[in-house]
Order: sequence, then C-alpha cells, then structure tokens
Amino acid sequence: MTGESTIEKNTSKNSPISEEKNIIVFKIIDGIKEILEEDQTQKQPLFLSVNENMLIKAVKNFLTIENKHYLIGITGESASGKTTLVNYVSKALRKKLFNESYTSLCCDDYYKDTSEELKRAGSYEELYKTGFSFDKPDAINLELMRAHLISLKNGCGVNAPEYDFVTCESIPNRAYKNPTKAILAEGLYVLGDELVDLFDIKVYVYTPFDKIKERWFTRAILRGKTGAAAEHQFNDVNTTAQIYIRPTMKNADIIINGLSSAEYIEEITTRIINLINDVINFYI
Repeated sequence: MTGESTIEKNTSKNSPISEEKNIIVFKIIDGIKEILEEDQTQKQPLFLSVNENMLIKAVKNFLTIENKHYLIGITGESASGKTTLVNYVSKALRKKLFNESYTSLCCDDYYKDTSEELKRAGSYEELYKTGFSFDKPDAINLELMRAHLISLKNGCGVNAPEYDFVTCESIPNRAYKNPTKAILAEGLYVLGDELVDLFDIKVYVYTPFDKIKERWFTRAILRGKTGAAAEHQFNDVNTTAQIYIRPTMKNADIIINGLSSAEYIEEITTRIINLINDVINFYI
C-alpha cells in the first residue's frame, strides 16, 4: 500500500463528492491501511496482495453511489479455502446485524445434474472412466449463474439451484437470493472468462498444493468419494486447475492467504466493519 499522496491523487480523478464524504473516505482508507500493515506482521497474514486503486474506488463508491449492488467474486483452487472465507466474512457481518446487506451465491450449486449418468455408471469410479469431469467449466451451468448475477446486480432477486454432491442431482429454484448491497459469488470459475467482467471486486484465495491435497481428500470422504475414484478425481482437479483456475489469479484485486485461520478471517473482517462504522458515525 502506498501513502496519502496516492489517495489524494486517485480520489481527485473521480466525480466530485462533498468535503465531509471526502474526509470519511480518507479516514477509512487510512484505517484499512493500518489494519493491512499490522496483518503483514502475522505468521499467516490474511492479505497477500491488495490493489490500492481498487480499494480507494470501492470505498468511495460504497459511500457515494446509492442503490448500487456490488458483486464480489471469490475464487481459488478446489479446497483452497474459498467457502471458509465467505462463511467467516458472513459470520462477522451477521454479528453486526448486517445480514440484510449481503447475499451469497456458490458456483458449486450450479453444477449440471448428472444423477442419471452416475446411476448408469454405478459408481464414481466407473463414471470417471467414461471421461466425465467435475472440474471443467462445462460441468457447471455458468450461463445460468451469469444470468442470476446480472439480475442481482440490476436489483432483481433470483431463485438459485442446489446441488447434491452425493447423488449428483441439481435441485432447481432451491434458495431465494436477495439483491443486497453486497453480493458474494464464490467458486472455481467466477474469475474465468465467462463471469469475470461482472465483478466490482475480484478475490483469489491462494493455498499451497500440499495443503490443498490434504483438505481435498478429507472433504472427498464426506462426499462419498474414496479409493481409486478419489485419486482419479484429484489428479483431474490438479490438471484442470493449471488450465482454468491458477491463470485467473492475474485478474484478482485481492489475493488472500488460504492458510489463515477461520477465526482470524472473522477477526479482521470485524475490525474493518467496526472501523467503517466508527468513522461514518463520527462524521455523520
């Protein structure tokens, strides 16, 4: 993060705002910078990289543009910690009674129904032998997810599907999503070519390969995948990640450390929320 002169320079380029709101923007940015600097002293800092220009623009727009719906895209490899990040950011928001200010969509819920294919194959292992892959973009209905994100950004609610990882069944219209101020979209392909242009803030969760592998196999057991079937799919996960996911890190405004604990994610989020509240309450 750079100093105050950069903040002044970048703020002046945007549309005019009141002096009071200008002060609030400066105070919030300075406070966030302090939190980020302290974060860097931790053994496992949460933030590996933050685009300062994006941060300034996001804070300014949040304070000055009414009725805007912000799309925040969060991606990373399978088992990198994307869902943990969303869950504990959401937990911090709920603690501050902000549950009406955000909603979340998960890419996993948009997997295409392959329950009949699984039944015909008889097992996951046999299904993989047919060449099927859960880890390519065409396994997910990204067209529907894009339509839902556009609707939310335009202020219209949507009915999202739900996916059962044990039966491979997609259940349509399972969960109603409100068009809230902040919309968190999490999943493998949200920063890929099909969706990346929709997001106001783009986040990549980076986690070392060994930790991803450990987490992935632990989760696979819960989803009914063991033995050769699990080994086959993980090899596919690693191969496809090199093609479709790791290259999208270049699109990210923020890179998050997937080794940070859930408790620390909640703590940092709470501190940022408190900072914003305190500054706004002081000046308004």
